[in-house]
Amino acid sequence: MIRRDIAGSYRELADAGTEERTCTSVLSDETGAEQDDVNGTVIQDDELGSTSLSSIFGKTCLKNTCAVILIFIYLLLMSVAVFLAYQTITDFREKFKHPVMSVSFQEVLKYDAPGIALYPGNAELQSCKHHYHDYVQLTVNPGQRGEIDCTFEHVNYTDPYRNKTLRSALVIRGPQEVKKKELVFLQFHLNETEENFSAISYLLFSSFKEFQESSDKAQFMQDCERSYSIWTFSGGFQTWVKMSLVKTTEEDGSESVEFKQESTLVKYNDHRPVSEQTDQLFFVVFEWKDPFIQEVRDIITANPWNTIAILCGVFLALFKAAEFAKLSVKWMIKIKKRQQKRKAQELNQMS
Repeated sequence: MIRRDIAGSYRELADAGTEERTCTSVLSDETGAEQDDVNGTVIQDDELGSTSLSSIFGKTCLKNTCAVILIFIYLLLMSVAVFLAYQTITDFREKFKHPVMSVSFQEVLKYDAPGIALYPGNAELQSCKHHYHDYVQLTVNPGQRGEIDCTFEHVNYTDPYRNKTLRSALVIRGPQEVKKKELVFLQFHLNETEENFSAISYLLFSSFKEFQESSDKAQFMQDCERSYSIWTFSGGFQTWVKMSLVKTTEEDGSESVEFKQESTLVKYNDHRPVSEQTDQLFFVVFEWKDPFIQEVRDIITANPWNTIAILCGVFLALFKAAEFAKLSVKWMIKIKKRQQKRKAQELNQMS
């Protein structure tokens, strides 16, 4: 009986050892699995953290690069705006100092009869007559007195440039009907002369009516000689003078009148006896060139309103660019604070 009890106790001890070994191996397997899970989790967390850090770093670099490019663009735009403002002000000053000449043409039905002041000297007026439609009829006997059918006056006055010289002018009323091609034909005769050149001087002024209404005609002629140019026509030719009128408006608003002319010379074939050919004959025709008065005035092309509008636009662009740059700087500072906050949170989670 005692042996049977001992054998039973040995079996129980052996079974208990086997169970302990089995439990120990199970526990060791579970612990190993838990360690493997923990190690895998740590490795995965490390991989995710490194991936998130690299992506955050890439986004941060991209945002900073874009911000720098935007600021550079803003500075470039501001430089362009400043240059545009400077150029606008410079152009306005240049245009204001150098006005542009404007030429326009005014058509008229007829002109105010101009005055023709001739200085014949020793020559004698033989004929004076108004003709129409370019028709000119010479006297039957050149060198002899013919028909005088025109309005004229003799005026004596002192030369405005040489006080001791007395000038004698024959002032004739000029053509008026430009549509009918009115002209004035004059013929002068000069006896034998010892001068080397034979010529008659003349000047044109704007209104024969003003001359007639003037109370001091001598002073009027002196003023005309100061204001208008003097031309000449030669003997032995028929000089055809075509006139055109130019009105110029000065900067102070005053108007000045100037005559332009085109002269054509036609040789006169003298059929008089040889003994009479020593006397000089002068033929001159005055006619309007066309029915257009040329008006000249200086125009300042610089418009102050356009300049003000451009400057307002430029300053508005500068203001907007400065405001945009200010917002961009604030945005960069805000992004930097967020990045620092995220880094601090990530460090806290990792720790």
